[in-house]
Amino acid sequence: MPNSKNTERILIGEISGAHGIRGDVLVRSYTEKPDAIASYGPLTDESGKRSFSLRVVRVTSKGIVARISGIEDRNAAEPLRGTKLYVSRDRLPEPEGAAYYYADLIGLDAVSEDGSALGKIVSVQNFGAGDLLELKPVDGSATEFIPFEDRYVPNIDLQSRTIVIRRPDMTGSEDDEVSDVEEDSEESDRL
Repeated sequence: MPNSKNTERILIGEISGAHGIRGDVLVRSYTEKPDAIASYGPLTDESGKRSFSLRVVRVTSKGIVARISGIEDRNAAEPLRGTKLYVSRDRLPEPEGAAYYYADLIGLDAVSEDGSALGKIVSVQNFGAGDLLELKPVDGSATEFIPFEDRYVPNIDLQSRTIVIRRPDMTGSEDDEVSDVEEDSEESDRL
């Protein structure tokens, strides 16, 4: 992986509000295991100028209840609402298998299977039905969303900073519907 990635900061949580009167905060954690957010050591705000040392008090359905070193009461905790928490990329473990950090995908050059330039990946979104790559086409037209699935994204090469995109057929052709039904049928056979 390029060295520039090691100096990048990754968003791993956000303070969503004060909790109680002792200065505890409620944290929305974006780590795989929510309480692991405190294990990365001091986190920084978006500017990188302010540092926060978290200690997890408990995990709730609304997020992590945490104490921040130096925050002693609710009055000190309230202004932290909305603070995004970042960690240096080099402090995160390398993803295993076919897993990727969103930050590693953003900025990749998107190409078709024949190598033609399609554009750049500008964000990764999830509106509830799975991850979507937001592709900004090279021609400057409006961005489009590509499902982050093997059939639409057959290859990712982080070393060369490229991602192969197979655009979904939006015409709703019968051939696509038949192949989707066949795939679904094959998947149910494997269960």
